[in-house]
Parts: sequence; structure tokens; C-alpha cells
Amino acid sequence: MTATAASFTAARHRARTGGPDDGPKLLEHVLGWTLVVVVAMLVTQLGLL
Repeated sequence: MTATAASFTAARHRARTGGPDDGPKLLEHVLGWTLVVVVAMLVTQLGLL
């Protein structure tokens, strides 16, 4: 087995984390940063920072 074939086989058999296979990465990042901003606004409005 060549090194390329071995790395391809290893990449196909990664540990599963339960997440989506090939989800929309851009949407996931936008929603994540939106959540960060909302939490930051909540913290500052409540005077916790």
C-alpha cells in the first residue's frame, strides 16, 4: 500500500463525532458568531462585565 492510499484510507475512517457529514460550513459559522454576539450583548446589558 502506498503512502497516498494509506492516508486516503485513514481519512475515510475517521472517528465519528455525531455531527453532520458535510453540512453548510458558512451557515454554521455565521450562526455560531451570532450566538457569541447575542451572549456578549446579554452579559453587558445585565451588567455582568
